[in-house]
Amino acid sequence: MRSRPTRIDALLGTATFCLVAAAVITDGGPPGRAALAYAFAAGFAAVLLVARQWPAAGLLATAVGIVVYYWVDLPAIGLAAPAAAALYLAAERQRVVLAAAVGVGLLVVSVGARLIEGDDLPIVIGFELGSEAALMLAVIALGDAVRSRRSLNAELSRQAAEAITERRREAARQVEAERLRIAREVHDALGHTMAVISLQSAVAQEALDDGRPERAGTAIAAIASAGSAAMTDLRATLRILRQDGAREPTPSLDQLEALADRVTRSGLTVDLRVTGEFDKLPAIVGSTAYRVVQEALTNALRHAAASQARVTAETTGAWLIVEIADDGRGAPGGTRLGTEGHGLRGMSERVALLGGTFDVGDKATGGFRVYARLPLSVGTT
Repeated sequence: MRSRPTRIDALLGTATFCLVAAAVITDGGPPGRAALAYAFAAGFAAVLLVARQWPAAGLLATAVGIVVYYWVDLPAIGLAAPAAAALYLAAERQRVVLAAAVGVGLLVVSVGARLIEGDDLPIVIGFELGSEAALMLAVIALGDAVRSRRSLNAELSRQAAEAITERRREAARQVEAERLRIAREVHDALGHTMAVISLQSAVAQEALDDGRPERAGTAIAAIASAGSAAMTDLRATLRILRQDGAREPTPSLDQLEALADRVTRSGLTVDLRVTGEFDKLPAIVGSTAYRVVQEALTNALRHAAASQARVTAETTGAWLIVEIADDGRGAPGGTRLGTEGHGLRGMSERVALLGGTFDVGDKATGGFRVYARLPLSVGTT
């Protein structure tokens, strides 16, 4: 992609023309020779307009122009005045070695020519050579410094852009993780309750049809209890989202007995066996174990046509083992009917987040089994 001359290129060209013209005026000479010298000055300036795009060609053209200038015996203008801008642009465009080589070459040619012409060695080697070399070195160093600074700024800008992108990605990941967490909470909190309400509604309707109001009343009471529990869970979830007050107690293993009683009243007899030390159990581990049991019993109640379920929770070494097994019809094809969506997936995600293991499947003797192994210390794998 070609780049047009910049304002800096134009300023460098103008400065070069003015410096060379001033040197021509200072040195004097026949008018005709001065006019040719001004033409060379314009040429040195014109080369700078393309030196940014072709730095090597621009620098070499300037060097050749200087040699030709002195070869035709025009007024003395030095080396730094016509070459400084070209050396600067070459160094700025990552041609530092070439710029140094051209500068040294010009100095060598200049010294040799002047010595051949009979100039005094101390004058040539001393002040004038030192001043010309210092000026060339300064513009080369300046060009390289500008290039380095520009590269550093570009790298810092790139890193800043990458940091912004990474922060956005991390924010998106956090939002997605929070969305999934909320989805699991809502599913686990309301899914079980809705299953109980649905079954008890059917029981109440059947009892009314059969003229058994006392049984209908029991079913309605169970619906009211389930609805109250659902409202408690929903309020706790909303408080977490709004962060506007104290949270409701997190469900844990000490609430399994109440859960088993509610499920038993809904028609699925639950045999609960909890053994081990749970006093120092992390809240997140206890909550996850509770949700696994809740979802497994909900599935058994809704989809398995089971009459009994056994829930076991025990500590073994550094692990909490939770197992739920029912005597229902199992899962044709290896997947529980009606749970292909969020239930089993939510349980698996909860367990995996803690570094545990999760497994489900049909039992050899019939029915379905849910197994989860959770670390007693969060972070243990």
